[in-house]
Amino acid sequence: MYFCFSTSPSVPGTSEFINWCIPFDWNQKKFGRKRLSESEEPQAETAANGSNGYVKDPSDMAIYEQFRSQGGSSSHSNGPSNGRFSESPQKPLFPTFESADMMNLAESLSRDIIRGNPNVSWDSIKGLENAKHLLKEAVVMPIKYPKYFTGLLSPWKGILLFGPPGTGKTMLAKAVATECNTTFFNISASSVVSKWRGDSEKLIKVLFELARHNAPSTIFLDEIDAIISQRGEGRSEHEASRRLKTELLIQMDGLTRTDELVFVLAATNLPWELDAAMLRRLEKRILVPLPESEARRAMFEELLPPVHGEKALPYNLLVEKTEGFSGSDIRLVCKEAAMQPLRRLMTVLEDRKEIVPEEDLPNVGPIKSEDIDTALRNTRPSAHLHAHRYDKFNEDYGSQIL
Repeated sequence: MYFCFSTSPSVPGTSEFINWCIPFDWNQKKFGRKRLSESEEPQAETAANGSNGYVKDPSDMAIYEQFRSQGGSSSHSNGPSNGRFSESPQKPLFPTFESADMMNLAESLSRDIIRGNPNVSWDSIKGLENAKHLLKEAVVMPIKYPKYFTGLLSPWKGILLFGPPGTGKTMLAKAVATECNTTFFNISASSVVSKWRGDSEKLIKVLFELARHNAPSTIFLDEIDAIISQRGEGRSEHEASRRLKTELLIQMDGLTRTDELVFVLAATNLPWELDAAMLRRLEKRILVPLPESEARRAMFEELLPPVHGEKALPYNLLVEKTEGFSGSDIRLVCKEAAMQPLRRLMTVLEDRKEIVPEEDLPNVGPIKSEDIDTALRNTRPSAHLHAHRYDKFNEDYGSQIL
């Protein structure tokens, strides 16, 4: 008599299930273990063998152990397996975790690793020379010249980018991911907050274990004020939120801190709402201000380049009229100016009764000076009202270059 059942797929994302049958001996009144597919039994015995030639009886192994020994953990290895032992074993993608639940959390967090190149260089960010210099000093130099960053000069582990919205904080993080050859974790609140009790703090712990395993690495916490605001604010703070904040503080600066290069790069528009303990751990606090006149002119010249044979655009007027605009606002001004000749063309095309083939569509005309005036009238700055608060916070807590 056999009791048959199936286990989960051997490779995540596939429909290949492993079928098992457990024979029951009525005479001896005990269970045995047997695979349905007899052709795979030699592979099970080979996987159960150690390098010393000891053969382990499959019936003495738990079903989960047999599944792991027959390829269940192959999806966590680096590169394809050719069935032979390599001379230099490759580093596994995941560290050794204490439970299967932790491994599942690690697999979900691995989706937030930036695999491709964001293709954002330091030169593509106009202005922000102070912020770029401090970031290079805190992240790039310790990776390039680790000999000098030892002892008292050990690298900064926490960097905070704060400033008005739309000033380029995320662009700076992309430049770090492009220029620094590190494992880049793009983490938001949805990555580390779970509806299951206890999973949020486990996600934080697994995140830092993954970062240490794949060091040098950078953990980018976007809008960190949504994760670790001030503790004890009123009575609205939930117990799970407090446990998550405590675990993050412990992982950043606790007994688990190691010498591995793990940088925590955080960005926020509301730095005054961060917890004081988190501010202490974010040792470098860099202001990303509104663009100055030179940076605004460079942005306009790149987004609205001069056209050969046409009248030059009034860049001086644009720079003068956009005082207090953020980088995002300047991009909206350029987009609104570029829409004006397209609107004139669309008016002509809509008056025609017949449909114009795509190959016969006329080209969009150049941008005129009156288009610039229209764009400036239709666009308003969005981040200038609280600029003085960022300057005050920078005076109290910010990092400066003298």
